Amino acid sequence: MSTRRSARLAASESKASSSPSPAIAPPPPVQRGRKRKAGTDSESNGVTKEAPVKAPKTSSKRRTKRTSTPPPPTPTPSNVKLMAEPASPGVATYATPTKKPRAAAVDRLADSNITLATLLSPETSRIVTSKKARTRSPSASPSKRSVQDAPSAPKVAEAANVLEEGNRFLISVDPRMRPLVENNHCRIFSPEGLAEQVDPFEALCSGIISQQVSGAAAKSIKRRFIDLFHEGKARESEEKESEDDEEGDDGQAEKRRFPVPSQVVGVPLEKLRTAGLSQRKAEYVSGLAEKFVAGELSAQILANAPYEEVIARLTAVRGLGLWSAEMFACFGLKRIDVFSLGDLGVQRGMAAFVGRDVAKLKSKGGKFKYMSEADMKDLSDQFKPYRSLFMWYSK
Repeated sequence: MSTRRSARLAASESKASSSPSPAIAPPPPVQRGRKRKAGTDSESNGVTKEAPVKAPKTSSKRRTKRTSTPPPPTPTPSNVKLMAEPASPGVATYATPTKKPRAAAVDRLADSNITLATLLSPETSRIVTSKKARTRSPSASPSKRSVQDAPSAPKVAEAANVLEEGNRFLISVDPRMRPLVENNHCRIFSPEGLAEQVDPFEALCSGIISQQVSGAAAKSIKRRFIDLFHEGKARESEEKESEDDEEGDDGQAEKRRFPVPSQVVGVPLEKLRTAGLSQRKAEYVSGLAEKFVAGELSAQILANAPYEEVIARLTAVRGLGLWSAEMFACFGLKRIDVFSLGDLGVQRGMAAFVGRDVAKLKSKGGKFKYMSEADMKDLSDQFKPYRSLFMWYSK
């Protein structure tokens, strides 16, 4: 039986070998990875052909490198310039015009212990200048002291040239001041800056309003504060503000009269707070107005009083500390020999000026971590009576 089975197997095998067998096509290669659409090429007789791979789309938005915002140069408000905002007689502007007319040159002698700014009386808008500011005469000598008598002391410069004379003196004291002087223009003590008229009540109110808030917020609060005394135009001002936010401020904002001290005294604190002032700031502004109404502060006093008396009168006002008084004396009254030992930005700038590694000193604790108070005083005293200029350049 096994022999018969073997014969059948052999016969079937010989029959299969004699008949032709169709060729078996190899299986197509397995495509791995991403699926791609296949198209039919007419020249390849129906053989499928892979479509070209498209490059990935990239976003048309330009990627910007995120950078951290550097800290302000001082821990105090960065909008101290509101104190030095020029004021037209009886008028306060919401925004600084894009182009300012060139102010007339100031023709008087500069004194380190008097106010060089032209002040406006808050109640009357009367122009007030220091009685000690002498007018230049053609025959008058710009200095009572000769260079031979005091070779290290600067001459009393005309106010129109106080910036030029001050810069020259700073460089003569320390040649390292030359690049700072040549690369930075101090407009505050320029002829145009000294010719600007400053309302001391408005400037001090602006300083109080700007405490612990951003510059934009301070301007907005100041605008609403002025609107309290122009209630008929308050809604119009709000509509104008919204239009400026949408279309961009062109710098030609409507002018409004800043309230005088006697107006502010009669306003309840609750109403002052509706402008965005905190309870304490409302008390500070009202208290400042009372000082002007009582005669403890006036444009005439601020123009003529010695520096120590000015600081004492200002710091007697609630809300005005020593730093605020010093900044107002420098940038508002434009006294040429003011120096603030408590300003961290000035301290850091002086440390960098003498070549200290400010980055390493930053982690050091204490109020005077960049430079000691004694070192700051010793260095700044060399630049008397132009310490305001030195302080401005060192920041």
